Amino acid sequence: MLQRELLYAALGTGFTCLATVLGAGMVFFFKKEMSHTMQKVFLGFAAGVMIAASVWSLLIPAMEMAEGRGQSVVLPVGGGFVLGGLFLMALDRLLPHLHIGSDEAEGLPAHWKRTTMIVLAVTLHNIPEGMAVGLSFSVAAREGGALAGAVALALGMGLQNFPEGAAVSLPMKSQGVSRRKAFLCGAASGVVEPIFGLLTVLVAGSVTGIMPWVLAFAAGAMIYVVVEELIPEAQLGEHSHAGTASVMAGFLVMMLLDVLLG
Repeated sequence: MLQRELLYAALGTGFTCLATVLGAGMVFFFKKEMSHTMQKVFLGFAAGVMIAASVWSLLIPAMEMAEGRGQSVVLPVGGGFVLGGLFLMALDRLLPHLHIGSDEAEGLPAHWKRTTMIVLAVTLHNIPEGMAVGLSFSVAAREGGALAGAVALALGMGLQNFPEGAAVSLPMKSQGVSRRKAFLCGAASGVVEPIFGLLTVLVAGSVTGIMPWVLAFAAGAMIYVVVEELIPEAQLGEHSHAGTASVMAGFLVMMLLDVLLG
């Protein structure tokens, strides 16, 4: 059964990783960097998708699993959610990274190249995404009826990963980095999704009864990214309504995907 779960998880996270790679490939077709307005729209859209995915694809299934096993919902779901947020908070504080459009690095001091720091910033976003998609497909491998929801999640994540890959590669090209290197950096930011997706499935599958905890953990990690990074960045500038509208659009798209495919 674990091999089947890993196969499903590899397919799901492979799709979302491919979306990032294709987005990074836009550096071969466009010369100019994305406008700040477009960056805010994409960030807001990603935030909306991740909020909806956290609720429908992670927290609700975690509660249903806990209830189905006669467990209290509060401890595994609430505890897992808090632990996921703390995990991403620790990574955010420790891992040196630089957000696109910013000149101030975060995390521990490090004399790394700017391109490396930007890739690491996007990698932080992709860790909980990989966990979420991997877990959803793992659940689908156990329960056939959950496959539609997992596919909806992968599609939603893929929709926001495509512009995310472009948002890494295009600014690098405008800063003098070669097209090939900019593409590789953008693509590399998506590789973390299958890695963390498969690792999370291995952990969840090796310990009986831990799946509700891990699902809630991924949700907490995603919500931390949304609140700490995506929404604040989408709201920068005078015309913050563009970021707000894109958050609502992302949430609506993810919700519709889940309802229509579910």
